[in-house]
Amino acid sequence: QVQLVESGGGLVQPGGSLRLSCAAPGSIFGINVMGWYRQAPGKRRELVATISNGGSTNYADSVKGRFTISRDNAKNTVYLQMNSLKPEDTAVYYCNVLIPSMGYWGQGTQVTVSS
Repeated sequence: QVQLVESGGGLVQPGGSLRLSCAAPGSIFGINVMGWYRQAPGKRRELVATISNGGSTNYADSVKGRFTISRDNAKNTVYLQMNSLKPEDTAVYYCNVLIPSMGYWGQGTQVTVSS
């Protein structure tokens, strides 16, 4: 079992910014795609963004132009920079990592956008 450690969630006002981080153990090799998903109350978990080990990115239409996913392969860490946050971005955010084809989930971090 691979334990992913997430951090960076919290309460922010509309228009504000947050940065999420998710770290896999440094001893892990062969990490493939890293990504972020979110689940709002009463809704299904949905993809937010993914990034390949080569740096190719993919975003949900609802976050394009506002969120940026990045990764530091030396630290086995993926980041999600979230700008211009909206109330509808409120959700529990989960990171997901493929090693190399087995998927692992983080514990989730709450993001609340409210005035």
